[in-house]
Amino acid sequence: MDKRGLLELVINRIPCLRAREKLLLGEKFHREEDFYLLSKGDIEKIVNRPLKGPWTMDAFRSQAEKDAVTARLRGMGYIAYGDDEYPPLLREVFDPPLLLFYRGVLPNPEQPLTAVVGTRRPSGHAAAQAYDIGRDLGRGGMPVVSGLALGIDALAHRGNMDGGAPTVAVLGSGLDEVYPASNRMLARRILESGGVLLSEYPPGTAPFKWNFPARNRIIAGLARGVVIVEAPERSGALITARFALEQNRDLMVASAGVASPLGAGTKKLAEDGARVITGAAEIFEEWGLAYSGEGSSGNGTDLALSLGRSLNIVCEE
Repeated sequence: MDKRGLLELVINRIPCLRAREKLLLGEKFHREEDFYLLSKGDIEKIVNRPLKGPWTMDAFRSQAEKDAVTARLRGMGYIAYGDDEYPPLLREVFDPPLLLFYRGVLPNPEQPLTAVVGTRRPSGHAAAQAYDIGRDLGRGGMPVVSGLALGIDALAHRGNMDGGAPTVAVLGSGLDEVYPASNRMLARRILESGGVLLSEYPPGTAPFKWNFPARNRIIAGLARGVVIVEAPERSGALITARFALEQNRDLMVASAGVASPLGAGTKKLAEDGARVITGAAEIFEEWGLAYSGEGSSGNGTDLALSLGRSLNIVCEE
C-alpha cells in the first residue's frame, strides 16, 4: 500500500463534510499517518467552520478499514480524485467527489457520455422516446449515464444496453444498497453487459433523500451533454439541468416532454433556450460525430408502455 493508505476512505467517513472540503483535505495531506494525527479542532480550522457531534479519528479509521474489506468482498473498486482512472470531465466540476466507488467497468475517458434523465412517472410518449434515445445512442456507440431511477432513467438504461452500449448508472446510495429494489435486476444486467454502477457513498449507505440531488451533479458532470426527456415543474431532473448549466454542459430536452401535459419543467427549459431534440442523431450532429445508428421507432413505444404499466413508480426525493 502507498503512503496515502486509506486516506481518502478515512476522509470520506467524516460526517457533515462538503464535497469540496473532502477534496481540500485530500489535496492538503499526502500520507494517512499525518492525517491520522489531526484532532477535530484541527480539521475545523482547515475547513473554517465547526463540525457537528463528538467523534474520533480512531472511529473513522476503523470504518475506513471496514469499507475497504467490504468493497473487496462485494466486488467493488474505488478511485480517488488524484487517480489516473478518475473521469476527466468530472474533475472539471465545482465540487467533484473525492472518492468514487464502482462495480463493473469504468467508462472510457476518451468516449463522450450523454446523460438522459427525467420523471419517474412518464407519459407513454416520453417513455418511448427515452428508450429510443438511449437505444440509438447505443447503436451509435455512445453510453448513457443516468440515475437507475424508475421511469425515464430505467428506460434510457435499457434502451442503451439494447443498442449495444455499456451504460453508466450513478446511485444515491451505497452500491450494495441498490435503490429502488425493483431495479436490482436492471443493475445486474448493467454489470453483465459491461457497464458500471457508480456512487460517492461508501458501502452500507442507505438511499437518504438528500443523497439524490448530490448524485445528480455527478450525472451531469460525467456527461458532455444532458437530455431532460420529461420533467414536471418540481422534478429532480431539473436539478440535473441546473447542474448541467453550471458545469457548462450542453442542455437538451426531448420533444415528447415539451409537448406533454406532464412536462411543464421540460417546456420551461425549452423556452429558456434548451435545444429540443427528437432523437439521438441530433446529438451526434450537434457534436460533429459520425452516427451509425438506426432510425427510431421500432419497438420502443410498445416496450416503454409495457414497462410503464409494470413498474410501481415511486418518488425517491
